[in-house]
Amino acid sequence: MNIELYIAQLLYRYQCVTVPGFGAFLTEIQSAQWIEESHSFFPPKKSVCFNANIKTNDGLLANHIANTEKTSYSYAVSAIQHAVLNWKNSLDQNGRITLKDIGDIQLNSEGSLVFKPATQNDYMTSSFGLSSLVSPAIKREVESFIETIEEKEVIVFEPEVSNSRSYLKYAAVFILGLGLTGTIGYPLYQNEMASQKTIVDKAVQKQVETKIQEATFFIKNPLPTVTLSIKDKKVKMSYHVMAGAFRDENNANKILEKLIKSGYNAKRIPLNKSSLYPVIYGSYKTFSEAEQVKREINGKDNPDAWILIESL
Repeated sequence: MNIELYIAQLLYRYQCVTVPGFGAFLTEIQSAQWIEESHSFFPPKKSVCFNANIKTNDGLLANHIANTEKTSYSYAVSAIQHAVLNWKNSLDQNGRITLKDIGDIQLNSEGSLVFKPATQNDYMTSSFGLSSLVSPAIKREVESFIETIEEKEVIVFEPEVSNSRSYLKYAAVFILGLGLTGTIGYPLYQNEMASQKTIVDKAVQKQVETKIQEATFFIKNPLPTVTLSIKDKKVKMSYHVMAGAFRDENNANKILEKLIKSGYNAKRIPLNKSSLYPVIYGSYKTFSEAEQVKREINGKDNPDAWILIESL
């Protein structure tokens, strides 16, 4: 049985796929990248890495094979063990194996497994259809414009001098009359403006007093208070640190009780698609919070703990 196909199918939906007795394939989301030096753009992707220390059977791969092949769970476990045995023999003989659509695994000089992921496959479904591209640099040319100034002939206007001085006499008499009128009329104009301003001020003061009385009336008779209740929007806890998934519900309850006694805020989440009973150490809002807790648990309690990402 070619179990590489089933591992690849699960990597699209899960962050960790464990092959019992061999190791675990983990996925990590990488953001889009722009490399300015080469003018290259790379879309977001989901890369795969390998951890040979995680070997405990969590039931995910075996259940997926059993459901897909319409066979029993024990037969699926046997098929996985047979495939793992063939992989180890190939590594001993050739020092290298190739898992289709996943990557290559080889032994180094120290006898450790080194994983090289397949670059042609992206396990992030939201990035399907996106490919990397190279955009040539855009060169902008700045044109300089030189404005030419033409010399034009300067036209000089020379006022015409009249020999007749008869108009100057009448102009002087007219200006003297305006001066006398302004001297007498300006004080009268000021008095009239002051009188009009006093009338306007009284009218405005009366309107202000009326508005104050109306405002006082409404203050004495206040409207009933309206109270609005705003419901807090609950933040979804989509990242779960998994302790394990069990086919027997009694085993799941025993592990849950043990974790609670150890001080964890453990709980059970609903039955998954593989008909297993998941038990978690806790749920968190962000991946970074869940990753920090998982590392602490891996170091002091359970090296096989992993993160389940619930669909957002």
